Amino acid sequence: MAHDLSALSPEYLAFWGEYLMPTLTTLRTDGTPHVVPVGVTYDAGQRIARIITRKDSAKVKNIVAAGADGATVAVCQVDKGRWATLEGIGRVRTDSESVADAVRRYAERYGRTPTPNPDRVMIEIAVTKAMGRA
Repeated sequence: MAHDLSALSPEYLAFWGEYLMPTLTTLRTDGTPHVVPVGVTYDAGQRIARIITRKDSAKVKNIVAAGADGATVAVCQVDKGRWATLEGIGRVRTDSESVADAVRRYAERYGRTPTPNPDRVMIEIAVTKAMGRA
């Protein structure tokens, strides 16, 4: 079920704030999917999902390999009969301000601040589509 990004229900948005472990799907250079668990936050006002990770991770390499325009990606979470998917264009952000903001948002959603990591980057997803039954 597709949703209007400008009119997401309070239930749908609340679902993206619950302590769940979503998955991120990126595409490898051969076109096959790479699916891994991640922590993600969603800012509906900005239509941006954020993921913190290491700069040498496969997901980062897949996004970077797609080029300067970014890569088509999806994050999805499931809890029994409820599910939600956000699709969009993923780009890797390395500036300390963006990474710190993503860490702060992660700490708010998951109730813990990650250990400092000099290799941390942020995957920023400009969300273009929302689906689900949340």
